[in-house]
Amino acid sequence: MKNGLLPLSLLITLLFSANAHAQLYKWVAPDGKITYSDTPPPSSIKKVEEKALATGPSTAGFPFELAQAVKTSPVTLYTTAKCEACTDARNLLNTRGVPYTEKTVSSNDDIARLKQAGGDRQLPFATIGSQKQSGFNSELWDTALTSAGYPASSQLPKSYRNPAPEPAAPKPKAAEARAADNQPAATPTDTLPATGNAPPGFRF
Repeated sequence: MKNGLLPLSLLITLLFSANAHAQLYKWVAPDGKITYSDTPPPSSIKKVEEKALATGPSTAGFPFELAQAVKTSPVTLYTTAKCEACTDARNLLNTRGVPYTEKTVSSNDDIARLKQAGGDRQLPFATIGSQKQSGFNSELWDTALTSAGYPASSQLPKSYRNPAPEPAAPKPKAAEARAADNQPAATPTDTLPATGNAPPGFRF
């Protein structure tokens, strides 16, 4: 190593790792509403929970083209239980070798987070960078992935595994849940009755 400079490949890996994390803020408003945001809450909120979280899969060991696509256009997949179209979406991403974060939708809080991300009443839903895909159409999803720079065939290391699916809205801690239970009941939402195994108001 000359002049104390890091090899280019190592420098790129470090930069990607540094950009793979963000801060999530969570707080309970006086009316009992729980809010999640990547920006700090108003100064009037005294009790705030902060959590550093990965905004996308780690790119360590990825080829440059794939690592760049993950950095600039991370993929988040929103799914629900017993959803054949959601399985088709997973299969497409896995076959093509696209790293993604999966968020499950099974509660009103999950639905609220889905809507914040730009989703509607159709699952699966995916964000591919700034692009949004509602419902599964393999041609449209392939086109969106290609335009985001993802390789046409898998270049993932054989040992790579996607993170385990998590609820779109993380569950509050027990103490916060008890505090929320003591608040007045929330105003009913405009969600439609559930059909089959879908969350209220959703279709596949």
